[in-house]
Order: sequence, then C-alpha cells, then structure tokens
Amino acid sequence: MSARWQDGHGLDIWSEIMTEPASFLNHTAIIQDSEESSVETVLLSKGILAMKPQLKKLSDQVIVITGASSGIGLETARQAVAAGASVVLSSRNLAALNEICTELNTKGPGHAFAVECDVKNGDQVKDLANQAILQFGRIDTWINNAGVTIYGKLTEVPLDEKRELFETNFWGVVNGCRSAVKELSKDGGAIINIGSVLSERVIPMQGMYCASKHAVKAYTDGLRMELEADGCPISVTLVKPAAIDTPYIDHGVNHMAHHPTHTGPVYSPSIVAKAILHSAVHPRRDIYAGGSGKVFWFMEQFLPRFTDLVMEKTMMEKGQIDPRLDAADKVPSLMNPPRREGFVRGTFPGRVMTTSAYTTYEMHPVAAAAVATGLGLAAAAGISYVLNARKSTSSMKAGRRAVAGSQRRAGSSVKSSAASDLDLSTRVTH
Repeated sequence: MSARWQDGHGLDIWSEIMTEPASFLNHTAIIQDSEESSVETVLLSKGILAMKPQLKKLSDQVIVITGASSGIGLETARQAVAAGASVVLSSRNLAALNEICTELNTKGPGHAFAVECDVKNGDQVKDLANQAILQFGRIDTWINNAGVTIYGKLTEVPLDEKRELFETNFWGVVNGCRSAVKELSKDGGAIINIGSVLSERVIPMQGMYCASKHAVKAYTDGLRMELEADGCPISVTLVKPAAIDTPYIDHGVNHMAHHPTHTGPVYSPSIVAKAILHSAVHPRRDIYAGGSGKVFWFMEQFLPRFTDLVMEKTMMEKGQIDPRLDAADKVPSLMNPPRREGFVRGTFPGRVMTTSAYTTYEMHPVAAAAVATGLGLAAAAGISYVLNARKSTSSMKAGRRAVAGSQRRAGSSVKSSAASDLDLSTRVTH
C-alpha cells in the first residue's frame, strides 16, 4: 500500500505543518502497519493522499537487474527466479551472464534472460529495456544495482578514475531510472536504487564512492517526490546496505599498499537481496540492509564530529586493509569488466552475519513487534515465576524457622519447668 497527494490538499497540509505543528503532530497519532509509515497512514485517513495500485507478487513480475553478474545483483536474481519471477540480468560480461542464466533456468521455476549492458551508456540502457519487453512483454520492477569503488585518498586518486566511478554509480542510476520511468508510468511498478549506508555517512579512503552514493540518495529522493506529485504509479525505493561480503572489493581500484577489506560487522548478500525483493512487492521509501547502517545514521545525525575523530583514528588505510595480502593483483582500470564474475560472496576472512534483526523488523514491523511482545511476555512470565518461586521458597524457609523457633521456645519452657520443679523438690526435701 502506498499513496500520493490528492489535488488541492498538498498546500493545506503544508500550511498546517508550518503554522500549527502541534496540531498536526496531534493528528499524526502513531498508527503503524506493516508497510506504511505512521505519518503516511494518517495522511491517508485524512483524505490528503490517494491510494496507488498494489505492486504484483514476485511470481507475476518481470524484473530488470543491472550489475547482475556477481554479488548483490546475482543473489537478488537467484532469489527472484526461485520465487517464480522472470528476470533480465545485465552486466558488461555477457559470457558470465549466459552461464548464470543457464543455471537459473535449469533450477526455475522462474525464467532468466541475459543482456549485455554498460550502464554508463544511455543507449545501451534503453536497449536493455527494449530487450526486456521483447522477451517478456513488460517490466514491473527495475533495480539499479551496478556500482564500483575506489580505495585511496581523495588527493591521490586520479581525476579520470573519479569521473569513471561517477559515470557508473550515479549516471548509471540516472540512465536506468529514465528508461524505467518511461516503461512503468502507464501500469505502475517499482524502481529500486541501491545506495549504501555511505549515502548517509562518509568514511575516509572511499571518498568518491561515498560522494556517488550521496548523489544517488539525492536523485532517488528527488525523483520520488516528482513522480508522486505527478500522480505517477511508481514506487521509488533506496536500499542502503551496510558492509556486505561480495566481490565488490575485487572489482574496484585500489591505491593502498595492501588489499582492502571490510570493517565489521559484515553481512551476507542474501540480507540485501531479501530487502530488495521485499521492496519490489511492498512500496518502501528506503530500507537499511544490515543493522549497523542505522547505527551509522544515528552517529551522523547526533555525533558527527565525534564520529569524524573516531574514523580518523580507526578507518584510515590501516583500518581498511588486510595486511596479509599485497595490492599487486588490483584491477588496473574501472574501464575493464570486473573479475570474479559469477560469485555472490567475496573473500572477507572474518565472521559474516547471515541475518539482521533490524532489517527483518523494517520489513515486517508488525510481525516482529508481535514476536518481541511474545518474547517480552514470556520473559515477564519467567521472571514472575522465578520471583514467585523465590517468594515461596522464602516463605517456606520462614515457616521452617518459625516452627524451629517455636520448638526451641517450647523446649526451653520444658527445661525451665523441669528446673523449677527440681528446685522446688529440693527445697521441700530440705
């Protein structure tokens, strides 16, 4: 369920927010359902927003995924085909895509189709959309996932590499969105852009990557508002992964002395894929994939300067390298198709988390709240049981002490009486 502005109501609600914020906040009582924010639910109830068509279930969808030959894109394609969707996989490596599609089509029950596409090239992205329609008749969800990174100080990374990164990470998203909006405007659907936790918070040594993901966030938010204002039935979602164990590191350019590595916690690509496909069925504004992403957001919002200082100490080159590996095998240019195609997972040597309680909660807040409530009630019942047991035990011990005290007092009385009788008999005898 999602919504858009009804004609004539936008100015009214904005006026209320600006002139009577207390009144507006009083209206926006927390009414939370599994797919909508409380504010959007209240706006619906006030007649300010109109409903938009529901997105299709996965098994009925045609999904386009860029950057689908490895990592998050490949895992998303696998999960989508396993759910019965028809998926168009694109990347610069057609040979790898064909192998992947053969595997996916063998397993089913969905279908996979490969299209070679460099997202930097707008004409190739248009052709990608056309190929998807020729193969499956329509497009329901478009996922802009292709991306690359550069490791190195901003003052040392060559300018041509910086431009090349932006061509893929930002202009690739722009090209994808332009083609997607054209195809989805009539019957509706979803655009899902893959941002990053670094869309919210910059880290050193990946400054250009962070800048591109900030740009993706701004473009996504702007596009969402414009489409909603125009009444376009398209859901626009920004997915923000935390550190994910994919071949992403191997696909980037490295200007550091050693091979890069992630800073934990590190999550499995399956968590991101689930968040993406959830957003393909349930309209979302944005979603974090990996709970540490929300921690990053909190630190940026409330402790920005402190976070700067911490990262300067912990996340410069020494904090983002694997000292066991040198950088001799780095990819020499972002212009080249990446290596390690066909792999979902990367080479992170540490623990990789396969679940994220926070992301699960974001996707299913009511169910998660019910589970949490159940666990809370169970915990409360357990605590109550323990306290009652202790109370009962204490009462039993107190009772035993009372009985023992009575017995001691009774014994003392007997002894005292006996002594008195003895003393009396002694006095009588004498």
